[in-house]
Amino acid sequence: MVNKGMIQSVTGIVEKSKLGYCQCHEHLFISKGESFSLNPALWMDDSEKTFEELKSYRMAGGRSLVDAQPAGCGRMADRLKKASEKSGIQIIASTGFHKLCFYPEKHHIRHSGSNELADMFISEIMEGMFISDSGKEASRMESKAGIIKAALDTEGWDGSYRNLFEAVFRASRETGASIMCHVEKGADFPGAVNFFMKNAASPASVIFCHLDRATYDIGLHKEAVKAGFYLEYDTIARPKYHSDEKEIKLISEMAAAGFEKSILLGLDTNRDRLKSYGGKTGLDYIITEFIPGMKSAGIPLKTIENFTVNNPADALSFK
Repeated sequence: MVNKGMIQSVTGIVEKSKLGYCQCHEHLFISKGESFSLNPALWMDDSEKTFEELKSYRMAGGRSLVDAQPAGCGRMADRLKKASEKSGIQIIASTGFHKLCFYPEKHHIRHSGSNELADMFISEIMEGMFISDSGKEASRMESKAGIIKAALDTEGWDGSYRNLFEAVFRASRETGASIMCHVEKGADFPGAVNFFMKNAASPASVIFCHLDRATYDIGLHKEAVKAGFYLEYDTIARPKYHSDEKEIKLISEMAAAGFEKSILLGLDTNRDRLKSYGGKTGLDYIITEFIPGMKSAGIPLKTIENFTVNNPADALSFK
């Protein structure tokens, strides 16, 4: 069992005070599989290119990050460990599940029972991650996952997703690991808040991602953080959704309402958003471009430090 208050990276246990600047939702490696067939930008498997990205991130001041690619849909766990050791960046890896469209029809994650799935997620946290994408009869590495990914699609938490959510909640309760939940645009987020309130170990063990593009109703954001959940905002440098100015306005309003201790930041990177792969943004964009924008908008440095250092340390620590 990971000690309460500690964080688990692919290279070992990290004290909260040693986490440093941390972006809480990135993708460093994704193998060319089902995800690529849906979106070619979901393919990054070049170790040298990813290392160059991490190198730039570290030079800008980055110290840690969460890799949000879970088991079974292109996660390259062995690459994460090597990239962390080479770059010096502390990487928190994910077990759990993503949207079902990212898995082949016959993949075991679509057909396994909740207990079997929970056992697999727990073992990736307590024993080590599977190297193979199948998650079954695969070699296991010493590096362990440090967070549990879940995905709230428009289908909700019933039907095909019921076993997966039951497994995630059990794995979180038994290990103390936090849950990071993707929120798809059009999903029933108010219903999800109630669902997680009833089933999660505690709201403080749950991070809802992408709400800054999943719903523009800031009242829903405020209700979620009032209930004790974390929100991870990553619609940054993504003009197809909205401008950085609109993102900063949202963040400013949430901070002014007293919620600065509940906000995390990330870029939700893919091939099109990593400079080393030919993209335009770069893993260091928040540090080099977005933080100066927040400062110019009057967001205090202490508040920004909460978003990027203190809040991640609390949200990612085992409960």
